[in-house]
Amino acid sequence: MLDSIFSSALTDTTLTFSNAILTIGLAIIMGVIISLTYMKTNQSTYSQSFTLTMVVLPVIVAIIILLIGSNIARAFSLAGAFSIIRFRSAPGDPKDIAYVLFTMASGLACGVGAFGYAVMFTIILCVLMFVLSRFNFGEKKNQQKTLKVTIPENLSYEEALDEVFHKFNVVHELKKIRTTELGSLYELVYNVTIHESVNQKEFLDMIRTRNGNLDISLTMSPTTTEY
Repeated sequence: MLDSIFSSALTDTTLTFSNAILTIGLAIIMGVIISLTYMKTNQSTYSQSFTLTMVVLPVIVAIIILLIGSNIARAFSLAGAFSIIRFRSAPGDPKDIAYVLFTMASGLACGVGAFGYAVMFTIILCVLMFVLSRFNFGEKKNQQKTLKVTIPENLSYEEALDEVFHKFNVVHELKKIRTTELGSLYELVYNVTIHESVNQKEFLDMIRTRNGNLDISLTMSPTTTEY
């Protein structure tokens, strides 16, 4: 019974008004579901323009497939028309790219008349996205950051903070050394890997006791060190 439901849509891909309305309507619904899933799993990072794009993109793909049908000449004509369109944008998050492919696949399934498969694939992938987001799949337990510390000249920069790093089990690599204040101070730049269980305030406080309360900077991600 299920096989007949899913295969029946594939056997009839004739472009009619009722079929076009059904295809476009289902593509809009699929786009809204995917967009809502994206917003729920990316609550602090999504933009309105991208969520709107995910609603419209399945409809566009479905319309293109409807217009092409099985006509090879139309396929080549549309390919030539779209080849003159250039999209220029900065590379985005890989997750955003996956959602774009997701919406295109949903629109493609609607366009070829595979309505049952379009609904099934959309539900499965949306549930998968929710589960992966809920359990923070792939989240790093260690945070890579850049630490800048100023120390007085009477401290040996090679081992000035070794005791602190060892106590908090912080993996570190000294990337840059430079003198400041006419050579009376040293500025050290480290790439550090800090476990999420480390109390960063206590870590920085211990460094302050070592460097005499001089400048300390801890950035949220490693930066390219300029020499």
